[in-house]
Amino acid sequence: MKRGKKYIEATKAYDKAQLYDTAEAVGIVKKNAVAKFDETIECHVRLGVDGRHADQQVRGAVVLPHGTGKTVRVLVFAKGDKVNEAEAAGADYVGGDELIPKIQNDGWLDFDVVVATPDMMGVVGRLGKVLGPKGLMPNPKAGTVTMNVTQAIADIKAGKVEYRLDKANIIHVPVGKASFTEEQLADNFQTLMGAIIKAKPATSKGTYLRSVTLTSTMGPGVKINAAKLQ
Repeated sequence: MKRGKKYIEATKAYDKAQLYDTAEAVGIVKKNAVAKFDETIECHVRLGVDGRHADQQVRGAVVLPHGTGKTVRVLVFAKGDKVNEAEAAGADYVGGDELIPKIQNDGWLDFDVVVATPDMMGVVGRLGKVLGPKGLMPNPKAGTVTMNVTQAIADIKAGKVEYRLDKANIIHVPVGKASFTEEQLADNFQTLMGAIIKAKPATSKGTYLRSVTLTSTMGPGVKINAAKLQ
């Protein structure tokens, strides 16, 4: 993969093999985020678990104290009084059965998070093949299947992020924008890591946090000393 001049210059500004403390890593990543847009700062965590086993799955959600810096569009599947509640709470879109063909046939995906009341999961389940691969399927562990739609929407709009393993047992989560202060990014990072560490499966053996890397959208990754986080 060919890298640009800015990327190559950024890699010279620090030791790629070194494991940094959180504050140092945040400072390096923020300094290297020199694109003309406000880059997203992301955290990538490789875990010592095997997500193929149900008892070693790591999944949940956490509200970042300073948000993600991104405006999140929320779609709520609800009926009855919950429709009005969702609209009053600030949902961007609210509906039921009528949204199925729009999403399935028309490819409408102008939303970032899907919330559903439990009585609507039969309807939402029909969208599994569309929403599942995109990580948009509502899930009780993430707090997106709930009767308390007001709280769910408030948390999401405030900066709630979902974390879960990919096929390589790595978690990828945004922790803010390059325009955030170093303190805000560090706060968000520590909050996320606290949640991931707390979610450690009882069946997990050996080293849980294999590697932790911070990176910006266009910049190189900076490794964090995972041993100091556990």
